[in-house]
Amino acid sequence: MTSTDSAQQPAKASAKDPWDLPDVSGLVVGVLGGTGPQGKGLAYRLARAGQKVIIGSRATERAQAAADELGHGIEGFDNAEAARRSDVVIVAVPWEGHGKTLESLREELSGKLVVDCVNPLGFDKQGAYALKPEEGSAAQQAAALLPDSRVTAAFHHLSAALLEDPEIERIDTDVMVLGEERSDVEIVQALAGRIPGMRGIFAGRLRNAHQVESLVANLISVNRRYKAHAGLRITDV
Repeated sequence: MTSTDSAQQPAKASAKDPWDLPDVSGLVVGVLGGTGPQGKGLAYRLARAGQKVIIGSRATERAQAAADELGHGIEGFDNAEAARRSDVVIVAVPWEGHGKTLESLREELSGKLVVDCVNPLGFDKQGAYALKPEEGSAAQQAAALLPDSRVTAAFHHLSAALLEDPEIERIDTDVMVLGEERSDVEIVQALAGRIPGMRGIFAGRLRNAHQVESLVANLISVNRRYKAHAGLRITDV
């Protein structure tokens, strides 16, 4: 290659800063299963950080009661209406009703960014253990049931007790975020980063969601042994 040829080569684009995340402050976040501990806790933390939040439940009355209890401008509707009114929808329903709930909301969730935080777990005398859904993970089940939605996975490893405690200002933990499209993952990372103390960390594509969901069983064992509310920190990032 001559010097002239070299000079004509296009300049290589500089790598995108992984911490250059979008402004998500104007997005409306819906939380399906928002009357359960995890859903309520996430709704509370995001609303307290200034996000517009809508709680969804099977019954509007339960959703509205939870919203009134939490304050911070949170509204409550049935799951379908909450999905319709939201830009980003966090799925925090019990694993037992996960598939049926999402299947019934396919139309309302069409075109939406869906964040699945459900952990398929079983419990016996030896404690918690991970279940393996036929699709591979709860997130992959969501993607299969919602072909017209953009499915990501995140917020699996957060303590509901910490999320719901108004006396706690910061929750120092990392949130592992998985998804197929970088732009969608970055929106979820940015949402996590709005909560003081949290960071959203890209952790792979949805095919890697099973081990992230399963890790909750280990954290439950940690919490029981040490009477703690364990979370995760990713080092050297």
